[in-house]
Amino acid sequence: MFENIFRLDGKIAVVTGAGNGLGRSFALGLAAFGATVICADKNLAGADETASLVKQSQGKAKPLQVDVGDEASVDDIWQKIAADYRRIDIVVNNAGIATNTPRTHEYNVADWDRVMAVNLRGVFLTTRKALTLMLPGPGSIINLSSIMGLRGYFPDFAAMSISYSTSKAGIIGFTRQVAAEYAKEKIRVNAIAPGWHGGTALGAERRSAAGPEGSKKFEEAIHARIPMKHRGVPDDLIGLVVYLASDASHYVTGQVIAHDGGWDAMVV
Repeated sequence: MFENIFRLDGKIAVVTGAGNGLGRSFALGLAAFGATVICADKNLAGADETASLVKQSQGKAKPLQVDVGDEASVDDIWQKIAADYRRIDIVVNNAGIATNTPRTHEYNVADWDRVMAVNLRGVFLTTRKALTLMLPGPGSIINLSSIMGLRGYFPDFAAMSISYSTSKAGIIGFTRQVAAEYAKEKIRVNAIAPGWHGGTALGAERRSAAGPEGSKKFEEAIHARIPMKHRGVPDDLIGLVVYLASDASHYVTGQVIAHDGGWDAMVV
């Protein structure tokens, strides 16, 4: 009865931001449990590399190019998905960006708009189209929030931008509203709030602006704050993504699950 509870055989999954980092791990993990994975990314070369890695592991995958913040680009990719697959079962809204991290009074409007376009507008545009291919259900939508959407953090220097934190908090509200709207159709919508996971390109702008000394200061501050005393890595999240995508979580919707080495549990 329970041996296949995590299997995804016959399921069609879409992972945005699949060209590297967390998205690549999610695509590989979902494929390992039997899903056919559409690897979507603005960087088509990265998406193609991820799809190739899936196929090397005897999985099924297809790369597609998309700019999740651009409505026309999103419409185009979902027309292709509809033509090729007719329906989908799983969406992982993983695509996201971060900028350098001045404090709020120094933060510029262009960077605010750039982050919101990808991190929040992109989740809306993708989910809106995905729902049309999930209905009448069931299905699973997994949104990537962040611990920065749950709590503020300021270790006497700006560790994350106001736009990133705000966008990730917005994803939580978005997740819960969509979960409420589509629960009757058994379309489950949940969010993961990762902590400080290494092995991704997300902090590239911050690292570049901070330089070696600033980056060292940042690493020391977050390691001291994490109860487990180390960062996570992208593969650490695969089990949670497979759980939320599979029948193992068939009665779970509207939830936000922190994956952070104990960060959100500790009072400082």
